[in-house]
Amino acid sequence: MNIELDAHDTHILAELQAEARLTMAELGRRVHLSQPAVTERVRKLEAAGVITGYRATVDLNRLGYGIRAIIRVGRCDYQRVIKLIQQSPEVVNAYNVTGEDSWILEIAVIDVAHLDAVVSKFCLLTDTSTSIILNPAREHQPMAPARHEDVKSPLKKVRNA
Repeated sequence: MNIELDAHDTHILAELQAEARLTMAELGRRVHLSQPAVTERVRKLEAAGVITGYRATVDLNRLGYGIRAIIRVGRCDYQRVIKLIQQSPEVVNAYNVTGEDSWILEIAVIDVAHLDAVVSKFCLLTDTSTSIILNPAREHQPMAPARHEDVKSPLKKVRNA
């Protein structure tokens, strides 16, 4: 379902992505709308599936997970990978992807021994490659609605030349 978003909707999304715990009154103040107007817009964004939920972002290191890593999993049976992901609470994010690998998994573990235990489970399925995350450069980036006119296509330049 495509929804037309105006400047107020875009501003609401930016504010909620930055701080989801805002009251509707405070959100309205920030986007220059009344509390009832902003509440209605947020409900419409939720109903349209643009806003899919609200969550707390936690510091995994403070929870005791000293290592975060990426596991690249090669080609193997889809259902076996899904089952192992579901059985592995250490998997923070899992993506089925195209390319040389079939899966990219982000995991959080306590230490190197824990890392070895988790990676070993996936190694039983297929070839894997693991990288430890040293320093995240960007996480939880707030996103504005896509605007096709902002995308600069190199093909346009070639066609117009």
